[in-house]
Amino acid sequence: MDGVKQANTLSLSEAQRLAWLRLIRSENIGPATFRSLLNHCGSAEAALQALPSLSSRGGKKNLRVAPQSDAEAELEAHESLGARLVALGEPDYPPHLRHIDSPPPLLSVRGGIAVRSPKTIAIAGARNSSLSGQKITQNIASELGLNGFVISSGLARGIDAAAHTASLQTGTVAVFAGGIDVIYPSENTQLLERILDNDGNAICEMPFGWKARGRDFPRRNRLISGMALGLVIIEAAQKSGSLHTARFALEQNREIFAVPGSPMDPRSTGANRLIQQGAMLTTCAADILSVLEGRLEPEFPFNAEIGEPSANDNLEVEEPSETARSKLLSALGPSPVMVDELIRFTGESPRTIQILLLELELAGRIERHHSQKVSLLY
Repeated sequence: MDGVKQANTLSLSEAQRLAWLRLIRSENIGPATFRSLLNHCGSAEAALQALPSLSSRGGKKNLRVAPQSDAEAELEAHESLGARLVALGEPDYPPHLRHIDSPPPLLSVRGGIAVRSPKTIAIAGARNSSLSGQKITQNIASELGLNGFVISSGLARGIDAAAHTASLQTGTVAVFAGGIDVIYPSENTQLLERILDNDGNAICEMPFGWKARGRDFPRRNRLISGMALGLVIIEAAQKSGSLHTARFALEQNREIFAVPGSPMDPRSTGANRLIQQGAMLTTCAADILSVLEGRLEPEFPFNAEIGEPSANDNLEVEEPSETARSKLLSALGPSPVMVDELIRFTGESPRTIQILLLELELAGRIERHHSQKVSLLY
């Protein structure tokens, strides 16, 4: 971990971990809202107490707050499976993942310590991959592993499975779209067992027992690329999930590598297009190693430091005025707008606008978008 920017040092007490879990499992609270609440309230326990008031001011009087008993049951379920809940900033949290836009405050983690490696490469590609695509994947993944890199992928059929299989001995991390106990596809159950037996990991951000829906896979994909220095695309159709992963990698300022394929094969259309758009044409691991030689971290586009307060922190903040609330609502519309533009337009302080947006988000009245943009929901 030497040389990695802002090394993970957070250590939650069990009471704090339960409060973090309750907060992220409460209604209308995602990673960005979680961070805003901790910034505003100072701790997860204080945020839980403030939720009814904040959501009521935003227009929702019956926000569901996750019960203590539910959080305790989820922690017990993790322990029964041999899994653990890791907070952003703790040692088992992937070091680069904390620097993506809206990183998960808590990750479910099974397995060893591969997840800690700053030298991680993501691999994604077609589920219905060709034999040659799988062979290329295995060659690249095994060679990267021999050069000290851990491989992150999604445990899917095809390219993902080939990448995990080739890196069993050198370290691999399977990222789930559902709960840590929900293996998808089920045919890769044995592969997962081999990953865990070889000190690899399975990770996810969804609740225990959660069965993945279609919209959960893009969330999963941002983790696959976010924990890595770069992403390798091997056989990806024009509208495949692998290209979503590439988009996340681009937003996260990760290196993007693509293996070219036949223009006659629709499975290669997406990878070939990425090369046209500037991804590095890649035929072997040496192409990747030449770019990443000596690198332990990407140029981080975001800084997502969150934590619990110290005893000396002054966390008192005045409630925004009705005038400020009205100005913000008049400035918002269905088209996404940058938060900085809202601050300039309203003339209110950044702190005031962030609190007002927090109230509206808890009430389910706004939607957050990439690049720090928000829009009003009707």
